Amino acid sequence: MDGKSVQSRLRDLVKFLSTVQGDLSNVTGPPSLLAPSSVVEVGHCWGQRPAVFAAPSLEPCPEKRALLVLRFFLTALRSQLYVGGSPKVSIKKPINAFLGELFFASWTDSDHKSTTRLVAEQVSHHPPITAMHISDSEHGVRADGYARVEMTFNGAVNVRQLGHAVYQIDRYRESYLIPLPDVKVRGFLSGCTYPEIIGTYTIFSTSGYTAEITFSGEGVFRGKRNSFQARIFQRDDPRRQSIYEASGVWSDGWTVRHAQTGDIIENYIVDAPENEPAPIDIPPIDEQDPWESRRAWGGVLSGMEMGDMRMVVTEKTKIEQAQRQMRTREKERNEKWEPLLFKSLDGDDHEVFHDLTEGTDWRLQDDKTKGVWRIDEHRVNNLQRPFRGHLTPLG
Repeated sequence: MDGKSVQSRLRDLVKFLSTVQGDLSNVTGPPSLLAPSSVVEVGHCWGQRPAVFAAPSLEPCPEKRALLVLRFFLTALRSQLYVGGSPKVSIKKPINAFLGELFFASWTDSDHKSTTRLVAEQVSHHPPITAMHISDSEHGVRADGYARVEMTFNGAVNVRQLGHAVYQIDRYRESYLIPLPDVKVRGFLSGCTYPEIIGTYTIFSTSGYTAEITFSGEGVFRGKRNSFQARIFQRDDPRRQSIYEASGVWSDGWTVRHAQTGDIIENYIVDAPENEPAPIDIPPIDEQDPWESRRAWGGVLSGMEMGDMRMVVTEKTKIEQAQRQMRTREKERNEKWEPLLFKSLDGDDHEVFHDLTEGTDWRLQDDKTKGVWRIDEHRVNNLQRPFRGHLTPLG
C-alpha cells in the first residue's frame, strides 16, 4: 500500500468519475475501493437470515404475513447496500461480474430449522444483468429476482436498478412483488461514502395487502441518514387506512406499531445478537467450478486480503482481457452466449407482475433487461461439474 489516505483516494475517484460520460456500471474504479466480493453475490442479503425468509409461511393471518414480508425486505437492506462493511465505515464497490459468473450458497438457522439456498448468475454483461433464485423448500417459500444496474455521476453516484423480485408462499398461494430501490452513494468529499435511498416504494401482494415504504435522507426527514416510514394497508380500502406502521433507520433499527392502538409490536435492532446473519456455507474453493465466483476471482481476493494492489490489478486484468477475447471470438463465429441456469421469458407472460401493477405507474421495462429472468430448475437439478466442459472464464 502507498499510504494514500482514503479521503484522498475518494477525491481522486470523484475527479475520475467526472470525466466519464454515460453509464458507469462497467467502469472499473480504483482497486483499493473494491469490496472483496462480486456483484453476483448480492442475493446473499436475502438468504442470510433463513428464519426471516421463512417466517411469512408460518403466519396464518394475511395482514401479518404482509408485515413479515416487509420485515424481510427491510432486514436485507443494510447488507445489500453497505457492501463490505457497516455504516461506520466507507462503503466499497463490488467487483463487476463477468458474463456467466455463478454463485451458490446456503444458510442454516438450526434454532428455527430453516435453510435457504441461493443460485445466482450473471446472465448479461452489456448491459449488466444479474439473476438470482432463493428458496427454502422445507417451508415452501422462494424469491426470484433480476436486476440491471445503471450508474451515473453528478456529485453523487446514482444507482438505478431495473428489475424486481417475486416472493412466493406455496402454502397460501401468495405472491409479493418486491421493488429494487434506486440508491445514491454520497460522501465522496468527506472521505466516508454511504448509500441513501430516496422515494416511495410499494410491495404489492395477491392477498390484497400492500406495504408502502417512504425513504428519506439526511437533512430531509428528521435530519437522520437512512430514515424511512412504512405502513401496511388493504389495497381495496378506499380510505387506505393503515393497519401497521413502521419507522426508523433501516441501517440501524426501527419500531413497528399497530396503527390504531399505537401498541409497539416490535423494536428491531439490526446489530442485536439475535438478528445476526447465519454463517454462509459455500463449497471449498478447490472444489468449485472455474465459473464459480470465489474461485474465478481467487487471485483478486487474495491480493485484497494481503493488501497487494498490484496483484489485484494483475489478476483482475487476466479475467477482463480473457472475457473481451471470448466476446470477440463469439462475434466472429456468429455465436450467441447462453446462460447456464436461467432463462429469459417474454414480459407479456409475466401475469403476476401485470395483475399486481394494474392501475399503477410501475412498468416492467423488459425491453431493457432482455426479458424477465427466471431459474430453470431442470438445469439446476441436473447440473454437473465441469459446468461448461473445457471452457473457463479465461478461455
